[in-house]
Amino acid sequence: MNRALYALLFHLALPLILVRLLWRARRAPAYSKRIGERFALRLPELQPGGIWVHAVSVGESIAAAPMIRALMARHPDLPITVTCMTPTGSERIKALFGDTVQHCYLPYDLPWAASRFLDRLQPKLAVVMETELWPNHIHQCARRGIPVALANARLSERSARGYARFGRLTAPMLAELSLIATQTEAEAQRFKQLGARDASVQVTGSIKFDLTIDPALPERAAQLRQQWGAATRPVWIGASTHTGEDEILLAAHRLLVEEQPSALLILVPRHPERFGSVYELCRKQGFPTVRRSRDEPPQTQTQVMLGDTMGELLFLYALADVAYVGGSLVPTGGHNLLEPAALGKPVLTGPHLFNFLDIAAQLRDAGALGEVTSAPELAAAIKLFWGDPEQAERARAAGLAVLRNNQGALDRLLAGLKALLG
Repeated sequence: MNRALYALLFHLALPLILVRLLWRARRAPAYSKRIGERFALRLPELQPGGIWVHAVSVGESIAAAPMIRALMARHPDLPITVTCMTPTGSERIKALFGDTVQHCYLPYDLPWAASRFLDRLQPKLAVVMETELWPNHIHQCARRGIPVALANARLSERSARGYARFGRLTAPMLAELSLIATQTEAEAQRFKQLGARDASVQVTGSIKFDLTIDPALPERAAQLRQQWGAATRPVWIGASTHTGEDEILLAAHRLLVEEQPSALLILVPRHPERFGSVYELCRKQGFPTVRRSRDEPPQTQTQVMLGDTMGELLFLYALADVAYVGGSLVPTGGHNLLEPAALGKPVLTGPHLFNFLDIAAQLRDAGALGEVTSAPELAAAIKLFWGDPEQAERARAAGLAVLRNNQGALDRLLAGLKALLG
């Protein structure tokens, strides 16, 4: 498939794309708003001539935040525009940066929409987070002489095989990228095999290792647990869970409650549109449940707190003694394992980690990560950390050591971006 055929197929698929958008709006009404922006229509006022950063959704926006703040500090004269594709990503960008950056949805990857968007924005540099590759946007940048950097780039073997099936589309697109800053050498080689120019590929590491924690965050969490009367309660968190995963975590929690009736689970679904259904699931399974969004403190009889707020995940991690990171007991590929590790929490995960293989391997080899495949295994691993403070301390120290040993990726990435800005 070449780019012309891709563009034709994209146009033919537009009715299905709009139907899917409206279907998603039934569960998350925000999808029905600002539709014009997705076609480069009714864009907000945008000051041209700056840096454009694209972060597809919440996870990428959080990962991009340190880079964006550094770019703002180093280039105060350049406006920064941050785009995304989802309402939750948009909310996160607004919460992180307020009015200090320009923001809109990225238009769909149609040649005329990409052209209209870039004519309006006229960026000096485009930075795309991780693996959000859009052939027409990249080609329109290349036509205008706008350098495009793929930051914190990751490419699993599975994704590489998918891109390889469309080599006539993938290879020219990758060749037009000015910088591909990969997390690992293996990923660098995959990009080169798919058609990226050797000179454009650099191994900079993962900027997720450059995570910094506000020292006040654990203090606030400890104070809140005191207010709840839960300072000595065993508390664990199941974060960024997906459909089919919540049932496994609740089954594990039932096993824990049988032995420790005061055990509390903080359950945090990945997507806001699932908050209501997961709350009902907890109630149907007989767990006394409160919702964080209602500022309901857990009572003595409370067994589950639903983390149904946005932008609080780090704080919710800080409230727990042990962390399970979701998207891994179901084949989603996992989520950021470094956030709980940076907070000094023993970290548990399922086996499906193809989006974070290198990070998972480093944490596992250091003794900072435990992998489980079932509810009984998860419950047993949590009980081990609750019952053995020395084991928990070793995992905590190992996780922090992995972070320290890998920091510096952000500085290497920023050096590459500075070179592109001239």
